[in-house]
Amino acid sequence: MVAQFEVGKTYSCRSICDYDCIFSFEVVKRTAKFVSLKDSGGKVRARKVRVWDGAEVCDPHGRYSMSPVLRAAK
Repeated sequence: MVAQFEVGKTYSCRSICDYDCIFSFEVVKRTAKFVSLKDSGGKVRARKVRVWDGAEVCDPHGRYSMSPVLRAAK
């Protein structure tokens, strides 16, 4: 069973560069391959979902070398 992102829930992740920096996003919409995330400023972005280690993950700020990775809870 794969843990999935759920609409209405808020997910958080930490910055790789600064442990005290926590990013929080609310899932406002969901399809089979994408989630729409609302950040603290109210901006909504659609991000592609992939499965890693038994849970769905996505890159809320885009995919780059030190980007935070948002993970659905197991």
